[in-house]
Amino acid sequence: MGTHEEERLLLEQGFVENERNELYTGDGSVDIKGNRILKRNTGNWRACPFILGTECCERLAYYGIATNLVSYLTKYLHEGNVSAARNGMCTLTLSASVPALKPAECLDSVCPSATPAQYAVFFFGLYLIALGTGGIKPCVSSFGADQFDDTDSEERVKKGSFFNWFYFSINIGALISSSLIVWIQDNAGWGLGFGIPAVFMGIAIVSFFSGTSLYRFQKPGGSPITRMCQVLVASCHKWNLTVPTESSLLYETSDKSSAIEGSRKLLHTDELKCLDKAAVVSEAGSKIGDYSNPWKICTVTQVEELKILIRMFPIWATGIVFSAVYAQMSTMFVEQGMVMDTSIGSFTIPAASLSTFDVISVIFWVPVYDKVLVPIARRVTGQGRGFSELQRMGIGLFISVLCMAAAAVVEIKRLQLARELGLVDENVAVPLSIFWQIPQYFLLGAAEVFTFIGQLEFFYDQSPDAMRSLCSALSLLTTSLGNYLSSFILTVVTSLTTRGGNPGWIPDNLNKGHLDYFYWLLAGLSFVNMVVYVFCAKIFKSKKAS
Repeated sequence: MGTHEEERLLLEQGFVENERNELYTGDGSVDIKGNRILKRNTGNWRACPFILGTECCERLAYYGIATNLVSYLTKYLHEGNVSAARNGMCTLTLSASVPALKPAECLDSVCPSATPAQYAVFFFGLYLIALGTGGIKPCVSSFGADQFDDTDSEERVKKGSFFNWFYFSINIGALISSSLIVWIQDNAGWGLGFGIPAVFMGIAIVSFFSGTSLYRFQKPGGSPITRMCQVLVASCHKWNLTVPTESSLLYETSDKSSAIEGSRKLLHTDELKCLDKAAVVSEAGSKIGDYSNPWKICTVTQVEELKILIRMFPIWATGIVFSAVYAQMSTMFVEQGMVMDTSIGSFTIPAASLSTFDVISVIFWVPVYDKVLVPIARRVTGQGRGFSELQRMGIGLFISVLCMAAAAVVEIKRLQLARELGLVDENVAVPLSIFWQIPQYFLLGAAEVFTFIGQLEFFYDQSPDAMRSLCSALSLLTTSLGNYLSSFILTVVTSLTTRGGNPGWIPDNLNKGHLDYFYWLLAGLSFVNMVVYVFCAKIFKSKKAS
C-alpha cells in the first residue's frame, strides 16, 4: 500500500472518529446502565422538565409546611414569639391531624401547653423532613447542571441559564404553598393543610423517575471526604520533606485524564504549600516505583481539590449571615405581620401569605435577570454570563441590607401608631396595612435571585469535578447555619434586653417591644458581612483545570 493511500485511510479513520465523538457527550457522562451516551437523545433541556418538575413539587411540599410554621407553633402548640421563631422549619402531618397528638384548644385566655408526646412527634417530623431535604437538595441542582455537556460550547451556555430556571421552579412551588396551602391551613384545618404537601411529595418522586431514560449520569469519583483525609494524612506523614520548587516534580498520573473517576486534572497552585507535601515523591517511594497507596502519596489533582475547598471557605462563611436575614421571612416578618391590619374588606389575609410577594419577586427577577440584565451586563463586562458569580452574590448581599432597613422603617411606623392610639399595653393589631411589608419581601426576593442562585453557580463551577454534590451541600449548609445563627441572635438579644424586668425587644406583645432595633441589628450585621465578602471575593482565585 502506498504512502498516499495510508494517509487517506488515516484521514478517513480520523474523520469517522471525530464524527463519532460529536455524537457522544465529551464529559464522560453515561446512561443509567453505564454505557456511553448519545447527545441527541439525552440530557440538555429535554431532560430538565422532569428535574424541574420534581424540584417544584418538592419545594411546594416543603414550603407548604415551613411557611406557616410559626403560626402553627404560636396558635396550636401555644409557644411564645421568641421560641416559635427559634424552633425551626418543618413538622409532620400526624401532629396536626391525629387527635391524640393535637394540643388542647385554648379556653378563653388559658392555653394548655403541648404534652411531651405531642412535642416528640412534632420534632420527629421536623428532623425527618430535614433529613429528606438534606438528601435531595445537594444533588438535584448538580444533577440538573450535569445534563449539559461542559465540552460543548452551546450546552455550556445553556447551563448558565439552568440555575436561573431551577430557582424559578422552586418559587413556583413556593408561590402555591404561600398562598393556597397557607389559606387551607388557616381555614380548612392543619391536617389537610399538611396532607396536601405530602401528596405533592409523592408526585415529585414519580416525576423524577419518569425521566430516567433521558438522564445523563456522571460516574461517581469515590468519597471526597476520604480523598481529603488522604491528603492530610499523606502531608503529615511527609512533614519533614521539602517541597520541590518545580511543580512538575510533584506526583501526577501520566494519563490524559485524572486518577479520580469523572474528574479533569487540576493545575498546581502556589498557595497552601504545606499540603503539597502529600504529592512529594520520597526517595524510598521513587526507588520502589509504587504509587498505589493514596494514604502515602496523592496526585496534584487530589491535593488541589482540598485547596479549592479551603479557598472557598471564606466565601461560603459570608453566606451564613445572609441566610440569617432570609430566615426572618418565615419568623419575624410573619410575627410583625400578625400585629398589623390583615383585612381587605371582609377578607382576612394570613400573615404568612405575605411571603407570596417574596416569591412573586423571585418569579419577576429571574426572567428579568436572564433576559434583560445579563445581555446588558455582557456588553459592559465582556463576560458570557454578564456578571461573574462573585459579582452576582455581592449585589445580593447589598440588597439584603436594604431589605432589613425597609423592615425596620415599617416597624418604626407601626410602633409610632401603637403609641399614638394607646395600644402599647394591648396585644392587638395596629391599624397599619400589612401591605406595607411588601417592599421588604420584594427586596428579599431580589436578594435571593442574586445571592442564592449566584451561590449555586459558584459552588458548581468552582468545585472540583468529582466534588460538585459535596460543594452544593456546603452552599446549602449556609441556610441551615443561618437559621441557627438567627436563633442564636434571637436568644442573645432576648437575654440581654429583658434584664431588669424589661419587656425586651421581642416580647409576646410586640407593641411593647422594639422589633425595629432587631431589624437594624441585622442590617448592621449584613453590612459588615458585605464588606468582609468584598475583601474575600477580591483575593479569591478561581480553579484551573487542564
